[in-house]
Amino acid sequence: MPLKMRLARAGSKKRPYYHVVIADARSPRDGRFIETVGSWNPMLPKDAERVTLREDRIKHWLGEGAQPTDRVLRFLDKAGIANRPARENLTKGLPGKKAQEREAERKQREEDAREAAAKAAAETAGAEASAE
Repeated sequence: MPLKMRLARAGSKKRPYYHVVIADARSPRDGRFIETVGSWNPMLPKDAERVTLREDRIKHWLGEGAQPTDRVLRFLDKAGIANRPARENLTKGLPGKKAQEREAERKQREEDAREAAAKAAAETAGAEASAE
């Protein structure tokens, strides 16, 4: 049975509160779970105690093979329980495919215009030289 350590939403509308639970990976987000091992209250200020974790139970379930989701792994990394490797998405800031194509077309048009202007300038300079 593949185990996940993930967040299960609780709280009312527009007042989120999450439980950190151990659940079967196939069960729904707010559905059946095995054990609650912590909580997260995102409504509290950042300097307050927003995340509470039961370290001993978390270490037990990590030993049993439970895989934390990215958000839970962030909490575990901050608490010093697990290590979250740094991620680098070098393509995140790049424009989309169509925008890159439009930029390439724009540069090509500018270069063609420069070449045409240089050619026209050379022709006028040649015409002035032959007129003298």
